[in-house]
Amino acid sequence: MKPLLPQSQDGDGRNLLDRVEDAMLPLINLVFLLLLFFIVAGHLTDDPLPTLPGTAEEGESSAPKADMMVTADGDWQIGKQVVPREQLLQQLPRPDASRPLRIAADAGITLDDLESLLHTLEQAGYDKVTLLTEPRL
Repeated sequence: MKPLLPQSQDGDGRNLLDRVEDAMLPLINLVFLLLLFFIVAGHLTDDPLPTLPGTAEEGESSAPKADMMVTADGDWQIGKQVVPREQLLQQLPRPDASRPLRIAADAGITLDDLESLLHTLEQAGYDKVTLLTEPRL
């Protein structure tokens, strides 16, 4: 059987494959050192990222304004005041086909509470309702 690589040897007795392996070793070392450098350099700073233009400052809410809010307890609030179910329709803005009613819902609200609210709003003539939620990052 004929060997795949020629067995030509240079003056020191090494073949071509040995010389290629020796030439690759400094390149492998360099890539490894660069990798270590970027890993260490990425962990050296504890400074937070600078605030981007147009982002909310700490303590500010960037959430859109809601016409009403439903809490996890099932309370209905308009302007941070709890509104009884009997007075809800008098406190809300009139139904408008061009602007949907915006409802902010707490993450702990049950589907039954939300369904009863939507049923009440549907009977009052609100055809379009937007449910506002906060994404979890």
